[in-house]
Amino acid sequence: MTKFLLTLHVLAAIVAVGPVTVAASMFPPAARRAHEEETGAGTLRLLHRICRAYAGVGLAVPVLGVATGAAMGVLGDAWLTTSMALTAAAAGVLVAFVLPRQGELLEELTGQGSVERRGTVQLAMFTGVFNVLWATVTVLMIVRPGSTTGA
Repeated sequence: MTKFLLTLHVLAAIVAVGPVTVAASMFPPAARRAHEEETGAGTLRLLHRICRAYAGVGLAVPVLGVATGAAMGVLGDAWLTTSMALTAAAAGVLVAFVLPRQGELLEELTGQGSVERRGTVQLAMFTGVFNVLWATVTVLMIVRPGSTTGA
């Protein structure tokens, strides 16, 4: 059962977090050039929709992660506790900063026909923080400092 849960957890992370990471990273530069392109607003709406939809699907990642950790008996391990805290922080950054700012830039583009560079730079920073948090979680999941499982 542990291998099955771990497989589902890893698949959920790849399928859910990967698209959010890519779409969120593409959004700021696409917003900067949107006024020059005929389909710019449509592209931004699509990227924003991908981020929102896969963020919802991404809820499966920590749920399956906790189930896997419980099955493995490692819920109290420091590497897993740290990973869970960083996952919560990444989700917080996505929900509180990335998604709302994407929505604001979409409204700005629709209203003015362009966006201010400052807004896209700020969004790129929040997206970078989100990506670094997820990369750190991924490293912790692979390295598992202090783990006795031999990995």
